[in-house]
Amino acid sequence: MLDINDLPTPKDEDWKYTNLSRALGDLKNIPAQDVREILIHKTSGEVCEQIEDILWTGVEGQHQSLRLKIVLEEGAQLTLIERHEGSGAYWKNMSTEITLGANARLNHIRIQEDSTQAIQTNMVHITMERDAYLNSFSLNMGGKLTRHDIHVVLNGSNIDCSLNGVTLLKDKQHGDTTILMEHTAPHCLSNQFYRTILDDAARGVFQGKVHVHQAAQKTDGYQLSNTLLLSPKAEMDTKPELEIYADDVKCSHGATTGQLDEAPLFYLRSRGLSEAQARMLLVQAFVDEVVDKVSDSALHDEIKEKAGRWLEAALKSDD
Repeated sequence: MLDINDLPTPKDEDWKYTNLSRALGDLKNIPAQDVREILIHKTSGEVCEQIEDILWTGVEGQHQSLRLKIVLEEGAQLTLIERHEGSGAYWKNMSTEITLGANARLNHIRIQEDSTQAIQTNMVHITMERDAYLNSFSLNMGGKLTRHDIHVVLNGSNIDCSLNGVTLLKDKQHGDTTILMEHTAPHCLSNQFYRTILDDAARGVFQGKVHVHQAAQKTDGYQLSNTLLLSPKAEMDTKPELEIYADDVKCSHGATTGQLDEAPLFYLRSRGLSEAQARMLLVQAFVDEVVDKVSDSALHDEIKEKAGRWLEAALKSDD
């Protein structure tokens, strides 16, 4: 079994372009008694009115093998919030499997607030059938070294899949989001929309790929990664990719990395705002555009409040 001390570190490689599945292997090879598993299975046509709320707690000094399985049969609907917390140094090695049947609908919100001494590796495998819908949002704030690796396969036509996220890192935190979106069927829509704010000597990585197979005509596939650097020591590595084998598609990708634009900052100050107020307003708007993808109002407000507290502390320390 891989030891926590064998994981890549910022000194070695920062996990840049690492094949995580090859490095860590599969939780299926770990004895069942050593894996903590949560299974959520909704039967055909089942509509869950209440939000399901689960919590994964890291424990000091432990290597935890975690598995989350979500199965929505045809026509089932669910909103799930997945929370990550903990204290001290630990390693969460996690596998997430999501299977969405025909016309199933899943809203999945993930709030990652692990200890700043922790390591988290999360391999996510998602399969979707015809007419299925997924709206996923991740708020990544914790962890010393984290990797969120997502592989989505769109197996049927008329699928709508949106992956959205906000990453807020400071000190020497390292956060990596890697996505492979595979379009294997025609008439599907996918969106990847991620924004990152880095302070101090934090480092972020975003790798997003849209793979359109030859049979996936009439595909719409989009991805966008925007990063705001609050410190000259912060660093962002971005690798957007399109791999297209169909000839009737609409696909695009884009990435930006930089500091706050001085023009809107000057405009807001000319309207009577202090520099601190103007900066806060601009960075809050930068984050809110992604947070607005969360449709549930209570969850939207909770995430906005958490992000707002982080931003206030970061901007205050930079003054």
